Amino acid sequence: MSRADQRDIHPWIIAPVVALAAFMEILDISVANVALPHIAGDLSASQDESTWTLTSYLVTNAAVMPISGWLAGKFGRKRFFLTCITIFSVASLLCGLAPDLATLVALRALQGAAGGGLQPIGQAILTDSFPAQKRGIATAIYGVAAVTAPAIGPTIGGWITDNYEWRWVFLINVPVGIILVFLIGFLVRTPNEESSGTKGKVDWAGFAFIAIGLGCLQIVLDRGQEDDWFASGMVTFMTIASAVSCVLFVWWEWPHENPMVDLKLFKHRDFAVGFVLMCFFGFMVLGTTYLLPEYTQSLMGYRATEAGEVIAPGGFLLLLMFPLVGKIVGKVDLRIVIAVGLICSAAALSWMTNLYLQASFATIVLARLMQAFGLAFLFLPINALGFRGIPPERTNYASALVNLARNFGGSIGISFASTLVTRREQFHQSRLVEHLQSMNPNVLDLTSRISQLTHSATGAMSTVARLYQAAVQQAAMLSYLDAFRAFAVIFLMLLPLLIFVKPGAVAAAAHGGE
Repeated sequence: MSRADQRDIHPWIIAPVVALAAFMEILDISVANVALPHIAGDLSASQDESTWTLTSYLVTNAAVMPISGWLAGKFGRKRFFLTCITIFSVASLLCGLAPDLATLVALRALQGAAGGGLQPIGQAILTDSFPAQKRGIATAIYGVAAVTAPAIGPTIGGWITDNYEWRWVFLINVPVGIILVFLIGFLVRTPNEESSGTKGKVDWAGFAFIAIGLGCLQIVLDRGQEDDWFASGMVTFMTIASAVSCVLFVWWEWPHENPMVDLKLFKHRDFAVGFVLMCFFGFMVLGTTYLLPEYTQSLMGYRATEAGEVIAPGGFLLLLMFPLVGKIVGKVDLRIVIAVGLICSAAALSWMTNLYLQASFATIVLARLMQAFGLAFLFLPINALGFRGIPPERTNYASALVNLARNFGGSIGISFASTLVTRREQFHQSRLVEHLQSMNPNVLDLTSRISQLTHSATGAMSTVARLYQAAVQQAAMLSYLDAFRAFAVIFLMLLPLLIFVKPGAVAAAAHGGE
């Protein structure tokens, strides 16, 4: 069956089914993250040990994702996609039944490896199922899964763990996976030409280099802040191993006749710029998705479910905005659309620097909605930019790299946000405490007033302790505001990249050769 036949028969039925597979895989990261304290308590492990259930998933996911295009070409896109869903579902079932932490970590690694193929191949199927003039709508459908899953994941995870138990975070994937296998088996057709271009011996050296390089880098990003970065011998070793492996990978793969990762795609200027922009898009989305729930939980006393409810409305706004933006990218110069998204997102993050500890729930939700409005003008045009000019037979490879950029950008964003908040909190705390000296007349006057207002019976020491506690809380708040400001500045710094983007919309050239 030809590519055109597939489009004529099933594109609008295929779209939600394929997007659901990607949604399930992306959702599993943030949902499981919320459940970590429950996993630690139930399996008699420490909080630090339980984080390996997330790390093992991310490491294997990162190793498989960039080579998923090669695997799809080698074994057939549909066959590979169905295999990934099946293994992911079986691993989810076994994770829900895991008797101890070591077993759970191993099974999460298997689940992450299977999930590594779901996002890029799902996007490739969607992209090739629609004609060029409707690629924006196809990307919008995929964007619903890719962007809203991290947004509503904390809410769903918090609700499941609060009302049931952590095992259902994994078990819920099983019925969804079974339904997807039957639907995709019936709906998706594999073009005959898909398996071409991947003949010859398996590039085991390339696979080893990329697996070690990205796997070690993911461990560094996930464990760095917790282990004090390069003060840890393990983090230092992993960083060196990652750098050396990535250099060897580029050296080995670039001249290879049958590479596992098609690095020559970076010769396309639009793809190269799109890759960088998608990396920073993931950086911003997951970085700020980490910051807001942490802010509300650690400083404002929100529960996990309530913190998730702060994020969720932004996801629903994206649902409404994506169809509109999907039409815009086919008619308006991509540079203009992306510039609007960057400026609106930076403005929203700048506005977040006005948040305070007594801010209402509605105020924080409004801040997230403002940011989501800007993000809606970024995901679709950046995706369209990345695929513009790419031949149809290279779609699998391009999709793997674009999704890798978003995922790794997200990991870097979370690490950056976590580190920046910790370091800036230490800075602000030291500066504020400098002024809480007993010889400071302002402090003496303030402690006297507090004692009178509270009728403190324990004397000045209790009042000073209250002042110190307030200073620590204010320092923490200021550190989050610094993080929001830093993200806003980074958004604006991306604007000059648009100089290198070719002008024009995407409708007439979603893929070269079509």
